[in-house]
Amino acid sequence: MMSNAIVFPESTLAVVLVFLLLATLAPAGLALINAGLGRSRSAAQSLLGSLCVVAVSAVAFALIGASLAGTAGGTSFTFHVAGKSWDWLGAAPFFIRGLAASPSHTQLCVLYQFLAVALAALIPWGSGADRLRLAAGCAVAALGAAFVFPVLAHWVWVAGWLAQLGVNFSLGAGFLDPAGASLVHMTGGLSALALVWIAGPRKGKFPQGGFATAMPGHNAVYILFGSMLAFAGLTAFNAAGALLWLHAPLAALPITAINTLLSASGAVLATLAVTRIRFGKPDASLCANGWLAGLVASSGCAALVSPPQALAVGVVAGIFTPLLVEFLELAVAIDDPSGAITVHGASGLWGSLAAGFFSAQSGQLVAQLIGIATLLGLVLPLLYLLFRIVNRIVPLRVDVDGERIGMDLHELGGGAYPEFVIHRDDSYR
Repeated sequence: MMSNAIVFPESTLAVVLVFLLLATLAPAGLALINAGLGRSRSAAQSLLGSLCVVAVSAVAFALIGASLAGTAGGTSFTFHVAGKSWDWLGAAPFFIRGLAASPSHTQLCVLYQFLAVALAALIPWGSGADRLRLAAGCAVAALGAAFVFPVLAHWVWVAGWLAQLGVNFSLGAGFLDPAGASLVHMTGGLSALALVWIAGPRKGKFPQGGFATAMPGHNAVYILFGSMLAFAGLTAFNAAGALLWLHAPLAALPITAINTLLSASGAVLATLAVTRIRFGKPDASLCANGWLAGLVASSGCAALVSPPQALAVGVVAGIFTPLLVEFLELAVAIDDPSGAITVHGASGLWGSLAAGFFSAQSGQLVAQLIGIATLLGLVLPLLYLLFRIVNRIVPLRVDVDGERIGMDLHELGGGAYPEFVIHRDDSYR
């Protein structure tokens, strides 16, 4: 994998900056989707929480995370085994001191990571809808931004040991993740899984001796419009990632954007067909999740595959999304209102795998499998342990009465829709 120290012309840097400004639409879209998929009595808390977890993530990453992530060509903790160099952790100054004097390319790489860590923090927040306390959501976001994400970012984006698999072991170009399929989405999905395991399902979701209770999202307009915003934002993430981490030429950007659109399109059409066959009619929220799953999968491979391959990646993501969402709810009793475990976790895994599956480089698939196995085997247990500790200090879940009256009234003292009756008490009897 090429070094990130490559010198970009000013015109390319300007293009990257524009894409990163557009990439801010991705967190906005995800925040709307999370709010729409939750209950109406928790809508204001959901959106305020989205602002707060983004803010906490930014501060935590600036204070500690950016130092651990490091920068290309900067100092890092490295050791040598059997003649191989293993770069494990960055050692940049804390609180991003000296960043203003760094090259523009380095500053843009750090900005990309700020946006990526904010997006990753929103994923588990959506899964904890209707019962995750605001303080707990901020604590989870701070841990992820300060410690978990930065270490992974160093391993993959800042020429760490996963990126060096190509140089050290001739495994393709090393582990590739041009737009965060694994670092952002898969890690976010694993965070969501660990969180809902610990917090448990919403009250009344799985009554004893009965089937799972349907708790549909309260606002399909939020969900669908958020999906459109996410398309613009994640397309920009894909384009900027191709330039910064793969050092692709500007001429490669149109195909990257086309592949992103094809992956999302194939996914939403596949989900529409599956839900129509499964339920007799298309399901709006699942179709939105299918669209988002296609976008997530594209973040691992849009800059690396051909348009037909991108379409195939999306179709696969669109087929398994509604089936896996249903399986996790009905067979495993996991209450994930936003579907993040499937949409981000499983689709991020598939996008990372597709980057190797469709690669012509020898050993690339093995490199991708090593990276995926590292996240599953190391990151998931680590996140579970960290969240267990958080739950001891700042309880993740609101009390029963708070959940009954809604997170808006309990935590904010007022609802998002004060002129309407927004809840019933039946499921809490």
